[in-house]
Amino acid sequence: MGDSRDRPSKTITAVEPVRGVTSGARRRGEACVVVLYGPELGKRATVGRAAFQIGRSSKNELPIDQESVSRHHARITSSTRAHYIEDLGSTNGTFVNDERVTEKRPLRDGDQIKVGRSILKFMSGANIEANYHEEIYRLMTVDALTQVYNKRYFGEALEREYNRSQRYKRELSLLLCDVDHFKKVNDAHGHLVGDGVLRQVAAEMKQRLREQDIFARVGGEEFAALLPEVGLEGALVTGEKLRKIVESTAFVVEQVSVRTTISIGITTLDGRAKDPSALYERADAALYEAKSKGRNRVTSG
Repeated sequence: MGDSRDRPSKTITAVEPVRGVTSGARRRGEACVVVLYGPELGKRATVGRAAFQIGRSSKNELPIDQESVSRHHARITSSTRAHYIEDLGSTNGTFVNDERVTEKRPLRDGDQIKVGRSILKFMSGANIEANYHEEIYRLMTVDALTQVYNKRYFGEALEREYNRSQRYKRELSLLLCDVDHFKKVNDAHGHLVGDGVLRQVAAEMKQRLREQDIFARVGGEEFAALLPEVGLEGALVTGEKLRKIVESTAFVVEQVSVRTTISIGITTLDGRAKDPSALYERADAALYEAKSKGRNRVTSG
């Protein structure tokens, strides 16, 4: 885990995309898009040789009923060698792997397409059906917006790590954190910018955790981390590193620079928690204390 206390303030603009999934076509060269985030989560639509249009209108091949999506937002076309995507003059733009589409550009298997607040995955190749089912399974454990574990997976992990720590008498710490005053970000800049800030905050925090730590989005702007074999002192050090890196980073989304902070509540397995839920409640109480004391701080309980 790298120490961020001596790092200068910095600016970040992109989140590394996660690769690899597919849909329901069987022949080589066929393709599809799968909804990873937004209305009709998990839906797939086959992209044929004819133009494939995405937008809010029901006349599109993939209609997305969302205010941030234009009536005719983007179009995918194909040639004998590749598929291409272009923006159709949409209000909020079309993005591929967090890069704005300014002209027709080729799509690769696994590319993530963002239209409005929706995130789609483009799939192509010979194993589309298998890859589609793999992606649907992944959606059961991973939050598509931030690409960290989701609340369901974290609940299962908390119970597993709690029981293991009890059985083998090993230390275990739990961190809960909120992005401070996040509603003000959405109110000032809109949900599209808010989504981008959440993605980048999650990526920054995840980089400061160990490979064996379990990091998840457990609420709208709330995250949690399980630290196996880490006691209270080590958890406080980790929490302070996370707090400082968020405080010192300018999160840039579509040329909008946002500064924010996080509040963190920490607890450790010490005999007071009779079950995983009680451990979570203690961390939540510590988080509430951190927020009630002015936010942008780490509190243990």
